[in-house]
Order: sequence, then C-alpha cells, then structure tokens
Amino acid sequence: MIGLLKLVLIKRWPLGCLLFCVIGCYQQNKNEAFVVSKSDSLRETEKEKIAFEKIWDTRSLVNNGDLILRTGKDFTSDIMRKLSVHDKTYSHCGIASWENDTLFIYHELGGEFNPDQKLRRDVFEFFCNPYENKGFGIFRYKIHDGQKQNIIKTAHEFYSDHVMFDMKFDMATDDRMYCSEFVFKAIKRATHDSVRLDLTTVNHFTFVAIDNLFINPFCAEIKRVVF
Repeated sequence: MIGLLKLVLIKRWPLGCLLFCVIGCYQQNKNEAFVVSKSDSLRETEKEKIAFEKIWDTRSLVNNGDLILRTGKDFTSDIMRKLSVHDKTYSHCGIASWENDTLFIYHELGGEFNPDQKLRRDVFEFFCNPYENKGFGIFRYKIHDGQKQNIIKTAHEFYSDHVMFDMKFDMATDDRMYCSEFVFKAIKRATHDSVRLDLTTVNHFTFVAIDNLFINPFCAEIKRVVF
C-alpha cells in the first residue's frame, strides 16, 4: 500500500491530491473514541446474518465467466472506487468459476490481505463477506458459452502461473497484474478481442478502472446486493 501511495503521489498528481485530502481526513478522525453497546453488537450480528443469507440466495444466479464485483469497507477500497469515472460503486473485481458444486472467484489482490501477492482463488461467500464488504454485484458478458469457458480456462492459467499483484499498475506486464487488469486481459484473450472494453486515462496515465469492465454494451447487470 505504501508503495502504491508513493507512486501515485509522485507521478500522478490528480490522484495524489485526492489521496492527500482523504488521508488527512482519515488521520484527523482515526483516534476518536467510540463505545459499542450490547444492543449495537446484536444489531450488527443480525445484519451480518441477513447479509450471508443474501449471499447464499444469490450464488445460484452466478454463471461461469461472470464478473463479480464488491464494495470494500476499508480505506484502500474507498480510493479504488474513486478511480472509476461513471459508477463508483465497486472497489474490487474477479471472475466466477463453478468447480463441482463450489463457486470460486479468481482475483488479484495486493496489500496485507494477500501476503504472497499471488492471484487468489476464494469461495464466493468469502469474497463477498459482509465483515469486509458493503455489498456486491453480478454482471455477465454477452458472449457465447465457448467464450465463457475460455475465460475460465484463461483465469485458471493465470492462477497456475502464480501471476503476482502489480503495485506499479503497469498494463505492459503480464506476469504482474492488478485486479481490473486481470479481468480485462482474461476477457480480451479469451474472446480474441471481440469484447471491446474501454480504458481510463488520468494525466497521461492509462489504466483499467473498475467501471470500465461493466459499463459497456457487452456487459449486462444481473444483480446488485447491498448489505
């Protein structure tokens, strides 16, 4: 995370200004004391129970190759959401893969949540869990079944190759990728570029924003869930 902040602050001044302002607010308020009552704890437990029920009820809607998005609660997630231009709902993304009766999400994750920095394969319930997320979304590309299987095959290949998380957010490297870049390249490779996905450019820096993946004519919204 520190490396990413330094990179953004030094080389990408618009994003750097955003980070500076948000960090300032965060530092100002982080030491404010608060007390959690027993009733607050019970309400939170009930809220989490309902959230897991939503996750379980929704998993049957997911197909192979679907784009799964989530809205994280942490500070880094707030920054990632702000990098989207048109829809700032989501902070992270992955590709869905049914394997026997278990639904897995393949995704690139950096920072303390993923110490070895390798491409992850997590069960759907963990990926969307309400402890770390405010909600999630399911989106589907308008492609044929063969292309969907190619997306899964490509995701599996990247996973087998132990593709690392890219702290430099460099689109030119394929051995290191960030979350939206992984989805972007898996889809482009699996469909032989038949799915057109736009990129976002800020101050001459071009990258894959989260909303580039689902705001386009090739992608349809299946479900949005808010906890």
